[in-house]
Amino acid sequence: MITGIVAEFNPFHNGHAYLLGKAQGLKIVAMSGNFMQRGEPALVDKWTRAQMALENGADIVVELPFLTSVQAADHFAQGAIAILARLGVDNLVFGTEEVIDYQKISTLYVEKQQEMVNYLSSLPETLSYPQKTQAMWEKFAGLSFSGSTPNHVLGLAYTKAASAYGITLSPIQRQGAAFHSEEKETNYASATAIRKHISDQDFVDKFSPSAQLLLSCPQVSWENYFSYLKYRILSQDDLTTIYQVNQEMSQRIKAAIRTAASLDELVEKVVTKRYTKARVRRMLTYILVNAKETTLPEGIHVLGFNGKGQKHLKSIKKSVPLITKIGQKPWDELTQKADDIYRLGHSDIKEQNFGRIPVRTL
Repeated sequence: MITGIVAEFNPFHNGHAYLLGKAQGLKIVAMSGNFMQRGEPALVDKWTRAQMALENGADIVVELPFLTSVQAADHFAQGAIAILARLGVDNLVFGTEEVIDYQKISTLYVEKQQEMVNYLSSLPETLSYPQKTQAMWEKFAGLSFSGSTPNHVLGLAYTKAASAYGITLSPIQRQGAAFHSEEKETNYASATAIRKHISDQDFVDKFSPSAQLLLSCPQVSWENYFSYLKYRILSQDDLTTIYQVNQEMSQRIKAAIRTAASLDELVEKVVTKRYTKARVRRMLTYILVNAKETTLPEGIHVLGFNGKGQKHLKSIKKSVPLITKIGQKPWDELTQKADDIYRLGHSDIKEQNFGRIPVRTL
């Protein structure tokens, strides 16, 4: 069995270790790079997070390109599952608040895909995409949503994506506090809580098995990049040249940046019923890195592996283009540019691409 896991590990915590412990066979992680799905910089860099994963049960860690990593749930899932399928994954493990028969839903999606797509297209543009997706699942699968189950929503996105490859779905009950809970009194603290209380060493020690590595590395947040973002917005004549930024959002962002004192304040000024906070943050991330629409890279960038993982990589390297070292020829120009901008957040962040080789553990 070859099990795939899609992750951010931002940062790695006990819940992630629990998930890896439940996975069986060879464990391949497709992990976001230095910018996250909801439009924010990673607390610590991708190489550090890959090492955390390898030290806690992963056999191989590969990187999601920027334009897969920083996307809404469906595109995020499609890109990640496509990479895992190329690596030979036949089983997908993911945490969720709702352990239901995702396999049955996958079969339903195969049968009703075109009807579901047509239904989505028929919904009013005043609805946000998450609202449309929830309406679709309610109509075709009888699923209801509480609004506080983001892992379940992402699980459904994995279900759709995996249906194209015949990958078995193995949901695991999510442990501990709610996804964005900042609660400290819990058995499993969320990544949000650890980022919030990162200065509390005892708290981090308790809830992250990689606390020592995490606390020894340079840490960043949107606060480290807000002045760069503000300069980018004010100096760019036409924001609509940026990926996914339309005229309406360009005008709202241009107006709001003049009075916003922080990223959160800027998001609050720009967000609408149709454009969620996550979508706005993604747009701001695209602006920060001057992202333009581009094709995804053919090669798969390997961030790390252990002995077991190395054997598997050797067995597929003739059929799958694996990138284990980036030199003068880029792997993915947009991802590498985003990594250069990520380094602006802290002077101690090391080179992220040129000459770097995969992390190796026993």
